[in-house]
Amino acid sequence: MRIKMPQPFTFEGGKRAVLLLHGFTGNSADVRMLGRYLEKRGYTCHAPQYKGHGVPPEELVHTGPRDWWKDVLMAYDYLKNKGHEEIAVVGLSLGGVFSLKLGYTVPIKGIVPMCAPMYIKSEDVMYKGVLEYAREFKRREGKPAEEVEKEMEAFSRTPMDTLQALQELIGDVRNHVDMIYAPLFVVQARHDHMINTDSANIIYNEAESTDKRIKWYEESGHVITLDKEKEQLHEDVLSFLESLDWND
Repeated sequence: MRIKMPQPFTFEGGKRAVLLLHGFTGNSADVRMLGRYLEKRGYTCHAPQYKGHGVPPEELVHTGPRDWWKDVLMAYDYLKNKGHEEIAVVGLSLGGVFSLKLGYTVPIKGIVPMCAPMYIKSEDVMYKGVLEYAREFKRREGKPAEEVEKEMEAFSRTPMDTLQALQELIGDVRNHVDMIYAPLFVVQARHDHMINTDSANIIYNEAESTDKRIKWYEESGHVITLDKEKEQLHEDVLSFLESLDWND
């Protein structure tokens, strides 16, 4: 059975532009509902899909943060080339890390990192996460259990240099948070078991932004955009975006 793979999307909503960034092993579907919500309220939303994501997991391990950062910059340039002078960025997990990196690399109107890690997780924990993602992907393809296990056995022997590079990226961004001056809204789920939730405090405390706020979502887990409080999250992100000093 062929499963329909998520694709990058652009929702044309108006002059104000928002870049939406998904997480590691995630895809554009993780930020799609938020994109539709913002589009209906006058924002053009664009979400790339990083190389090796939304495709069979064997392709993921042959890509890394350098590839994905290129995809993020290309997505930013895509909006610029469409005539959007001012761009805000909203990112989930790894996308939140990239949203912060954009904040000290290119002009950004406002930044919303959601459940963004600032602590280096052990490679072992990250590796288990990749294996879970791979197994689930294969199940969704409708493969019989025996075939899934056989493929997983082969997959688990694949070298995962990606994880080391990912740790280095997180460490590097963590060291540059004090170079962020753009308005900032830090979003963190209380029941986030994927990252150390103190990451949110690090981002909030160390960013130099004069306009910064932080909110904890008491009912949600790591993929906050798809969890119980997603409607509240939509409203809060919109409220933050509306508070920015757009030139329109």
